[in-house]
Amino acid sequence: MKIRKIPMRTCVVTKEKCEKRDLLRIVRTPDGSVIVDLSGKANGRGAYLKRSEDVIKQAEKTKILERILEVQVPSCVYEEALKCCK
Repeated sequence: MKIRKIPMRTCVVTKEKCEKRDLLRIVRTPDGSVIVDLSGKANGRGAYLKRSEDVIKQAEKTKILERILEVQVPSCVYEEALKCCK
């Protein structure tokens, strides 16, 4: 039986490699809006965060998503990400 490859991604805050399903994807869509991508397949530039309250709060505090996505990230995106991590 063939072993299936598990996709690994890196959290932008902790720099830790994790399985894709253990991370949240935040996406800047082609029209410039920022969304939380629960499917992991939305078009646009993406960044991954661990599904942890501490990591999401640290990302908001350090504004790392704004630097990576090169756009202003509204606070409602962080609130939605916090809901998804629970």
